[in-house]
Amino acid sequence: MTRALSVPGMRRLRLSSTISAYLARQYTFWYFGFLFGLTGIIFLVSTVDLLDRLASKNASLGVVFRMVLLKLPYLAIEVMPFTVLLAGLTCFWRLTRAHELVVTRAAGVSIWQLLAPVLGVAIFVGVVTVGLLNPVASVLLGRFEQLEARYVRNQASTLAVSQSGLWLRQADQDGQSVIHARRVTSDPLVLYGVTVFHLTPQDRFRARVDAERAELGDKEWRFYNALRSTPGGTPQEFKQLELATELTHEKILDSFAPPETISFWSLPGFIKLLENAGFSAVRHKLQLHRLLAIPVLFAAMILLAATFSLRTQRRGRVGLVILGGVLTGFLVYFLSNFVFALGLSAKIPVILAAWTPAGVSLMLGVAMLLHLEDG
Repeated sequence: MTRALSVPGMRRLRLSSTISAYLARQYTFWYFGFLFGLTGIIFLVSTVDLLDRLASKNASLGVVFRMVLLKLPYLAIEVMPFTVLLAGLTCFWRLTRAHELVVTRAAGVSIWQLLAPVLGVAIFVGVVTVGLLNPVASVLLGRFEQLEARYVRNQASTLAVSQSGLWLRQADQDGQSVIHARRVTSDPLVLYGVTVFHLTPQDRFRARVDAERAELGDKEWRFYNALRSTPGGTPQEFKQLELATELTHEKILDSFAPPETISFWSLPGFIKLLENAGFSAVRHKLQLHRLLAIPVLFAAMILLAATFSLRTQRRGRVGLVILGGVLTGFLVYFLSNFVFALGLSAKIPVILAAWTPAGVSLMLGVAMLLHLEDG
């Protein structure tokens, strides 16, 4: 982009509220245009994918569309960084091509003043995404996970953590068994202060087992120092009592509510519950800090978009410059996944893993804009 005119003694002008509103309005238009476009593409791709996965299952077309719509808000949030970047690239390129930004810069307005309205919109969108859209998307994704477990994975067991401890429900030959433990160690998996409620297929009470501890073996639970009670019967004591199960250590850990299905506002409390129950909360901590970093990441995408689109007229290589911006967005995406994988494996601290993509992108954008502004 053409530099501001170098006139001796010329003062930097403040950007008027009219121009600020115009820039914010232009960016907002392109943001929602790309958001709806990408969401539509995701809807079509997800529908085809689910139709293929459920082709041999007992699921109607209505179930497929319901599952797609339930997962769509979560997927829309996942592509929002690309939406912010693409909207910024297009908005700045069109304003530069029409010489609107050139004239404004020539009047003495700095590039930071020009970017302030767009940055404000991007940060506001990030805050709304975290505070409002994420809670809705997490609830809907949780319902999608339930339908997927039912129709795709044929999973009958569920696991929940609450302030009263760990609750596990599993199917057996005679009905259902609900297992409660006050405390858990995850490696090896041992339950302490265990109570088991045996229920009929109609959810009527059959028996109760109270045990000092329980260990997960090969296709069975082993309860130690157990007391078994039945309606109208005499309680029986057992030094060891077994209960058949198809659960494994991995299945139990995997059956936890994925962090993406938990609202941003509920994550801190859930993390505390997990740690009190004896399970690792690394995934949930990473998700919490990842959500906190979203407004910063959106701001970084705007700065990167500006560095690639504000100079297109002078360079005369519009396609290459825009392509460079898009490739940079994909690079940030792969960097994010790589760093998150390191965080999940505890190779690097969770906070560093969650904030590195946003922080590196922000510093890169600021450095490139400083070079563009001051040379």
